Amino acid sequence: MFDSLDDWLIIAVVAGILFYGSSKIPQLARSLGRSVGEFKRGRLEVERELKAEQAAAAASAPPGPGH
Repeated sequence: MFDSLDDWLIIAVVAGILFYGSSKIPQLARSLGRSVGEFKRGRLEVERELKAEQAAAAASAPPGPGH
């Protein structure tokens, strides 16, 4: 009966309305969106720092035996 993700999503929305009320749902969705955005920004920042460290390490590394 609940084989697809859509079925579970509908159940989650109905449960959310029952627990939090319909007036709180937009507020919860907004805060969830902000959290996801903050996570993505943090992830991009970490990736940028890793790339910068890799570039610095590659630039300061001595040439290999073939050079």
